[in-house]
Amino acid sequence: MRYEVHTYPDLKAAAVACADAFVPWIEEALATRAYATVALSGGSSPKQMFARLAESKLDWSRIHVFWVDERAVPPTDPASNYKLAAEWLLTRVKIPEGNVHRIRAELGAETAARTYSQEIREFFGLRTGEMPEFDAMQRGMGPEAHTASLFPGQPLIADRAGIAAAVEVPATPHGRITLLPGPLVAARRTVMLVSGADKAESLRAVFEAPVDPMKYPAQLGAPVWFVDEPAAASLKAGA
Repeated sequence: MRYEVHTYPDLKAAAVACADAFVPWIEEALATRAYATVALSGGSSPKQMFARLAESKLDWSRIHVFWVDERAVPPTDPASNYKLAAEWLLTRVKIPEGNVHRIRAELGAETAARTYSQEIREFFGLRTGEMPEFDAMQRGMGPEAHTASLFPGQPLIADRAGIAAAVEVPATPHGRITLLPGPLVAARRTVMLVSGADKAESLRAVFEAPVDPMKYPAQLGAPVWFVDEPAAASLKAGA
């Protein structure tokens, strides 16, 4: 599989470029439809991307925001992906409350996953077997090549029929809720923002190894990659 990869000196530069690629995708959707849909991820990398999006001229009254995944914590918890987006993006733009479709993780992972799946089905008007097609999706990648909250070896990676599910991740203190591969692959456009030397070897494997999402979940879909030089170090070494 061939990947479109853009490399920048540091995380801030990569995040700004990532946001600048995101904006026209949303504008394109708004030019043909009354609204656009985006799905955001958490972690530390997207802060500068969210801040850059907040500076854009996008009409947020016509944009509906969803999440790729969430930790099973209240929305005020520092670990909440919603809280990150709220602080760096949503509170800085004029977006109606009804346009924010957060994962209600305080209900518990299982209940939150069912509730979120139903909300997505109703919003997109999905029939049985259909997947939501987000106009623009932002994802990240962990040091072991996980994306969303789908970690290597997770049986849910084989689930192409469901929308969202609860996930237990032994290495982390919280349960999680994640979109499943169906929605990740169905997104119209996806950016992957990756930074840090601890991602370098996994990034090389994602690009160079045979496609095997069970081993490298970040291979799901066909994202455009925005990476900083530390993350891209092994790519350069092997070039």
